[in-house]
Amino acid sequence: MISKKRFDDMVEAVTRGIAQRTSRRSFLARLGGVVGGAVLLPLLPVDRRIGGGSTAHAIGREGWLPQVIDESQCNYWRHCALDGQICSCCGGGLTSCPPGTTLSPSSWVASCINPEDGQSYLIAYRDCCGKTICPRCSCYNTEGVLPMYRPEFSSDIVWCFGAEHSTYHCTVQPIVGKS
Repeated sequence: MISKKRFDDMVEAVTRGIAQRTSRRSFLARLGGVVGGAVLLPLLPVDRRIGGGSTAHAIGREGWLPQVIDESQCNYWRHCALDGQICSCCGGGLTSCPPGTTLSPSSWVASCINPEDGQSYLIAYRDCCGKTICPRCSCYNTEGVLPMYRPEFSSDIVWCFGAEHSTYHCTVQPIVGKS
């Protein structure tokens, strides 16, 4: 065990050595770099896939098999990144809002693979706004969704800003084109 006197002498020797080799400005610059780097660390992208090293499957994420028949089901292929309510269950369709709601001018995008032709399509998810939330068909798929610092790929934002009414009702999924 190190005595208090010996420990104090070691700390003093180390700090004096550092003080002789560096200036206060360079020390503060390095300290600022370390603190700034520590603050920015949570913003780095993180691979959140289960297993970490798993490869993406041609038809979607592990355990999720998209279908092309029933658009009111959560596993319909265009719903691969839908986080909300399916408008097909609420009186609307894949590209049309239910009566009494208006289409949001903004959207988030994702790339979904159609299992019929194996092609990847860019889907623009747009919220229908103006009525209270439709409770019928909730769907929480997050394939390809990125954290909030990339808002154009985030489904966690209510995209009704800019619409006449900011109350979220459901989400439509028009195809923008092949990706």
